[in-house]
Amino acid sequence: MRWAMLYARSRQVPASLAAVVISAVAAWVIAGNGDGGPVDPRLPVLVLTAGAMAASVGLSGQDLALDRAAAIRWGPRRAAHVLLAGAIVGAALPAVRMMGEDLATTAFVVRDSAGLMGLAALGAALSDGRYAWTPPFAWLSFSFLAPPPTSVPTQVAAWMLLPPGTAAGTWTALILTVVGTAAYAFAGPRR
Repeated sequence: MRWAMLYARSRQVPASLAAVVISAVAAWVIAGNGDGGPVDPRLPVLVLTAGAMAASVGLSGQDLALDRAAAIRWGPRRAAHVLLAGAIVGAALPAVRMMGEDLATTAFVVRDSAGLMGLAALGAALSDGRYAWTPPFAWLSFSFLAPPPTSVPTQVAAWMLLPPGTAAGTWTALILTVVGTAAYAFAGPRR
């Protein structure tokens, strides 16, 4: 159990968790209009992206050379880290639902949190853990500015804003999750 605490501290999990909670509380305050109407999907996507960006800070350790020289297999731990971070990021919005505001459906939250953490993991594998936040931020920015999702390419561009059950959104999130988690698990953060 001690190794888990040391690992969490070295990966800045407490600070990331605090950022996830703060973003969820901020969304609860913003969405607290009390009319019970549908919430703009950009608000939950913004919360999930902020959570994925906060969790991406822990995708690299303090010393990459020390991580690479360790006598343990990092692949399963890296994959578990990405999947657990995605679950924690995704748990923030259902927690807000328990406080009275329904920001998004469970399918929407699962799809977007998994896809965004896969995107962050891919960013860590391609660049470095310090810059792993940039792909989720860039894709979020692009999806906010993208044209209306009428064709498949524009649906892929705006996958995180599409309603759950949309094939292009689901497949894009699934591919990002699998590719990002696998790349990060096998290669680790780039030096």
